[in-house]
Amino acid sequence: MAITHLNSDNFDAVTSEGLALVDFWATWCGPCRMQAPVLEQLDAECGETVKVCKVDVDAEPALARRFRVMSIPMLIALKDGQVKETRVGFQDLEALKDMLK
Repeated sequence: MAITHLNSDNFDAVTSEGLALVDFWATWCGPCRMQAPVLEQLDAECGETVKVCKVDVDAEPALARRFRVMSIPMLIALKDGQVKETRVGFQDLEALKDMLK
């Protein structure tokens, strides 16, 4: 599957069923750019069972406020629309997989 870019219009519909990992990021954020290839790898390995998603905090400030994003990258694992775990800062592939267990 491909990484899904979320906004206020599609966030709830995409994350309401199943397992999702959402990356809150910004184009100007160095650690966010480092996180991107790890997310691509996660999607390649687990995309059949996990929705890998991104939210640009500059384009979607309402979503950033809703999830109280104070630092980026911030990654949130959701199960059926409910927050399961949140981590801030760069996460390697194993850490991301651990969030999804």
